Amino acid sequence: MRSQSDIRESLLAAWRTNARVTSELIELLPEEMWDAPLPGVPRKRVRMIAAHLHNARCGWIRTLGREHGVKAPEQLDRSRATQRQVLAALKRSGAAMETLFKLGLDSGALPPSKGYVWRNLSLDLGHVVTYFVAHEAHHRGQIVMLARQMGHRLPGEVQARLWRWRKS
Repeated sequence: MRSQSDIRESLLAAWRTNARVTSELIELLPEEMWDAPLPGVPRKRVRMIAAHLHNARCGWIRTLGREHGVKAPEQLDRSRATQRQVLAALKRSGAAMETLFKLGLDSGALPPSKGYVWRNLSLDLGHVVTYFVAHEAHHRGQIVMLARQMGHRLPGEVQARLWRWRKS
């Protein structure tokens, strides 16, 4: 049987891995992809998806954490954000998400907040962490697919890093 301490560290480690994989993908994207029109959606750019990852974190931090003292970083302008700005922002929002998760771990679940009116996400930490990891994995998959469609198929080494595979 796992201890509470083991579960706590396991959930936080899972989040850290997710955050690292997201940042590494953004960092390793070919520069030419950043501002190129997306196939079939010419008004959208990869930069917008990347900034959305940070901005979505910030929105949830505000909604779930503000009342409890968890401060959300500033959002990015998704049409102007540079790779460097997104990477720095992801670091800030990743740390704030971890603070939010620790709040939930300390009390067994995220405490209710008046700002959370939608209420379709269970606030136990297993569900919360799974939701955020799934959201980011969805958008990482979009970016990998877009790279292929845009003629910038990511090297096998970059794709393997998405799964945290180790060399034997």
